[in-house]
Amino acid sequence: MTEIDLAVIGLGYVGMPLAKEAVAAGLRVVGVDVDPAKVDALNAGQSYIDDLTDADLEHMLTNGFSATLDASVLARSNTIVICVPTPLDEDHRPDLSAVEGATSTVARNLSRGTLVVLESTTWPGTTDEVARPLLESSGLVAGEDFHLAFSPERIDPGNPKFGLRNTPKVVGGYTPTCRDRATAFYGQFIEQVVPVSGTREAEMAKLLENTYRHVNIALVNEMAIFCDELGIDLWESIEAAATKPFGFQKFLPGPGVGGHCIPVDPSYLSYTVRKLGYPFRFVELAQEINERMPSYVVARVQRLLNRHKKPVNGARVVMLGVTYKPDIADERETPALPVARALLELGAELTFADPYVKEWSVDGTPVPREEDLAEAVINADVTLLMQQHAAFDLDMVEAKARLVLDTRGVLAEGERVERL
Repeated sequence: MTEIDLAVIGLGYVGMPLAKEAVAAGLRVVGVDVDPAKVDALNAGQSYIDDLTDADLEHMLTNGFSATLDASVLARSNTIVICVPTPLDEDHRPDLSAVEGATSTVARNLSRGTLVVLESTTWPGTTDEVARPLLESSGLVAGEDFHLAFSPERIDPGNPKFGLRNTPKVVGGYTPTCRDRATAFYGQFIEQVVPVSGTREAEMAKLLENTYRHVNIALVNEMAIFCDELGIDLWESIEAAATKPFGFQKFLPGPGVGGHCIPVDPSYLSYTVRKLGYPFRFVELAQEINERMPSYVVARVQRLLNRHKKPVNGARVVMLGVTYKPDIADERETPALPVARALLELGAELTFADPYVKEWSVDGTPVPREEDLAEAVINADVTLLMQQHAAFDLDMVEAKARLVLDTRGVLAEGERVERL
């Protein structure tokens, strides 16, 4: 049977860009997933990933890529990369069930000499303490019979400047030989590979990156709350501070944090520190601040309506943009959801407009979609700008909306427009 250069387990926002670049470099690639709908869509040339067009997928298929539910293909794969989700459970503890399931599947199909890489974000020590024992249940020994490494994903959906190929790739191996093997693998299709001394250092690098963002976003979110009370335009202050060419990086406030990285990843680090017997206060405080932003947005909507002698109960509110980032369809951990939930509980008549989302619901309750943006903002008592999609005519929104709360700081403040 034909040998496979790369098997990617988990065909989502991380796995598919990896498969795309590997195919472009001439590697023989197969994708493995447990979701039949995803496998069928990919093999039919239908992409469900923002950063992968149908044309991209067609090129991949033409060059030998295929998706499968059959894990037996792993047995003839030189390299296996695990890119499965690592969410939090209801108690905000790491849920590694997908990693454990994928790793166990690899163990049942592991061949001598294979490189196994975990890319799923997790707490430091997972590769060695969770993945390695599962893989070694095969009877093969890591560092001797097969190679084991961790390389954190750095995918930023919708980023037009940085993709997989031109974003440096951190790699840590279980042994120096494992590291070198993984470095050589990624070097085939990524411009810069950054080796580190071990898997824990690579795991920590990812958590450090996202905790840094998490804490700084929390800082400006808290400043947004008190600057509003002080009558200070924080958005203008941030732009002024950003003119400093050193020692400052611009972060902007918003209605909450979304995606996988910021709401989830720092909790993995906090979990690790708590196992040592004390809290990671920076992360937990940042989590508290960022998680209260949706409630603050709702309070600002209430205040805006009150100033015009209107209650939230019965008010027509249209939310513009319900994804977690502009110009993509990704709704993971979107702050639009808790905002909408609170508005509905207060009795608002809620609708939404989003060019990337055709259907949207809150806890099983469908929210009506507005097809005509101008008509929607004219008829709404409040327009709530949650995401600044390029497709939105913001000049029209400024001109025609009765009242606007801008959570992204992209509209000019005026009699009818307030910024967060």
